[in-house]
Amino acid sequence: MITGIRMVVALLATIAIVSGVVAGALALTGAGARTGSPEPSVSAQLLRWSPGACVRRTGARYDLTACNGGHSEVLAVAADPPGLGGCPDDTDDVVRIGQARTACVRDFLDPHPGAPGGGGGVLRAGDCVALDGRERACSRPGWYGRAVAIVNDASGCPAGTLDTLTADGVICLGRGGRVLERGMCVARPARDVVTRSAIARVACSSGQAWARVRSFEPSAARCPEGSDHYLESRGAYRPVTCLRLRSK
Repeated sequence: MITGIRMVVALLATIAIVSGVVAGALALTGAGARTGSPEPSVSAQLLRWSPGACVRRTGARYDLTACNGGHSEVLAVAADPPGLGGCPDDTDDVVRIGQARTACVRDFLDPHPGAPGGGGGVLRAGDCVALDGRERACSRPGWYGRAVAIVNDASGCPAGTLDTLTADGVICLGRGGRVLERGMCVARPARDVVTRSAIARVACSSGQAWARVRSFEPSAARCPEGSDHYLESRGAYRPVTCLRLRSK
């Protein structure tokens, strides 16, 4: 009987020692977590401005979020400003994220404002732009021309380019908006040396129709036969607009 009691006492002592060791180990682990720099959690690793991260949009504000509650995805991180080719073509918006960086984001759902003509994202062929080179939605007023290409230099504009604007690169403009074409009629401006915005297109049947556009040339000497007047827009892609007056 005494031997049995001694065995129970010895077993209880062993349990107490083991419990003390485990408690000590747990205490050491807890102290290390409070003062050290543990690895970030999975969610913390995802909430970074990096490709694949998800973004929630509230008005004009963008915030990183878990992907089950996001509106957009980060496609790339680029310089601020991104510059020509800095963001992928299907970017819907460009978000400034600090440290001279921007995030190129794309919405998960249609409609995509970065689609050609949508008024958002990065400038590309099919987008509409104002005279200051800023994109405008083609469905809204206030744009000057429609881009057919964005290049580094005007010499790289494709055939059929009617005018250019300079922003981040050279915007080559084709038909549409207020860009003049051959055969169109214009009102008489106050001077012969004008800005592009001062050359007003009017219907040829209008009483304001002063002259019809014959061609656009690098100099007046290149105007085609039958031209009897010209307007000069210095700095334009083809600065001389050759005209045929409707009445003299």
